[in-house]
Amino acid sequence: MTQENFSAANLTHLDWQGQAQMVDVSAKQPTVREAIASGRVRMQADTLTAIQAGNAPKGDVLGTARLAGIMAAKQTSNLIPLCHPLPLQKVEVQITPDPELPGYQITATVRTKAETGVEMEALTAVSVAALTLYDMAKALEKSMQIEAIHLVSKTGGKSGDYTVIGNG
Repeated sequence: MTQENFSAANLTHLDWQGQAQMVDVSAKQPTVREAIASGRVRMQADTLTAIQAGNAPKGDVLGTARLAGIMAAKQTSNLIPLCHPLPLQKVEVQITPDPELPGYQITATVRTKAETGVEMEALTAVSVAALTLYDMAKALEKSMQIEAIHLVSKTGGKSGDYTVIGNG
């Protein structure tokens, strides 16, 4: 590839030689941006009951998973190559029991005022919260399944707002 036939508009994370690069967002104005991601951990009904009752061998499953998700959002740029480090103003992780699954629904909401969005931070928060829930409860059940991690919505930025239609 030569510099003449390189289209930066199509390949924002590659330089003209095809090398990975962090996108330059210095010309952008900081705006308020928010992203919501969700996922779930499916388990046997007995495992859900034990976690709800506080009977997991490792202790506070949900509190630990929630805190892990918050901490992970703050570390996203250290985990995902080419992500910008962002000043996060809000990270909220909700872990809700779902007896119909059975298991837990996990939702993360992340907000910043910056030049780029927080979708990766919200997705990372959900992923690490789910992994931590699994780790904290694996003595009860090793067959738990982490499922359907996806972006639910995002607001702000040049690409505009996005909301998933249907179940994601």
